[in-house]
Amino acid sequence: MTNSLKIIDDIVLHSDHHNKPMLVDARFVASTYAKPVVIFVHGFKGFKDWGHWNIIANEMAYNGFCVVKPNLSHNGTTPEKPLDFDDLEAFSNNTYSIELDDLGTLIDYLFSTTCTIPNLDLSKVYLVGHSRGGGLTLLKAHEDDRIKGVITWASVADYGTRWDEETMEKWKATGTHHIYNGRTKQNMPMKYNIVEDYHDNIDRLNIRKAVESLKVPLLHIHGDQDPTINIEEAKEMSTWNKQSELYIVEGADHVFNGSHPFEGKELPENSQILIDKTLSFLRQISGNS
Repeated sequence: MTNSLKIIDDIVLHSDHHNKPMLVDARFVASTYAKPVVIFVHGFKGFKDWGHWNIIANEMAYNGFCVVKPNLSHNGTTPEKPLDFDDLEAFSNNTYSIELDDLGTLIDYLFSTTCTIPNLDLSKVYLVGHSRGGGLTLLKAHEDDRIKGVITWASVADYGTRWDEETMEKWKATGTHHIYNGRTKQNMPMKYNIVEDYHDNIDRLNIRKAVESLKVPLLHIHGDQDPTINIEEAKEMSTWNKQSELYIVEGADHVFNGSHPFEGKELPENSQILIDKTLSFLRQISGNS
């Protein structure tokens, strides 16, 4: 078997519910055998090529998996500018339901006759989600039995408690709430429809309910120095399903000590711990040694 890494980075999908494009890439080692599939879902103010995600995806690919990474349609990037928040109008209109449907669109594509990614073992499709994307993976695994395992990285445990009451009241009154992005220096707008979407679809977007009902292998990985999502959320989630596993990375922050842009060639120690545990779990549940 050759160790030649192949990257397909020009897949563009469109949801049935809207016309926003979703840029997708796939990474795998060229071979004739079918490979288990790992779909990585980025988080809030994130994108598929953020920081060291590509290095991590490459390592998973070198270990026998096909790694598929989408830019969710309303994350603010575009196919033409996948590293920049160039479409803040789309970002402002994003909802949890849109993101969940985007993930469904990608999964449907992988199972379709139009999929251009070769040699996929579609009996072994797994989800890995970071931060808000972790919640998406849990919800999608609950509603789609094609998913055979889930790994969350620094995941949220609930979508309904992210903002305080004062913020919510002002947001509802003005219709728009702005999130400052310290890296890009952008005030990123969020329309109140994301809150309305949550309440209109509260059963579908109930992460606890999803986790409690999951019958597939489940691993939560979280850093104990995460300033964005407290580790207590991971600890709480781990009690919702007796079959789940919690792995704590000591000293790790929300991105496991990565950064964007990431200039290094080697992963930070805590990111290496993250990928080592992730691969160990994937090998265990896929039988891919």
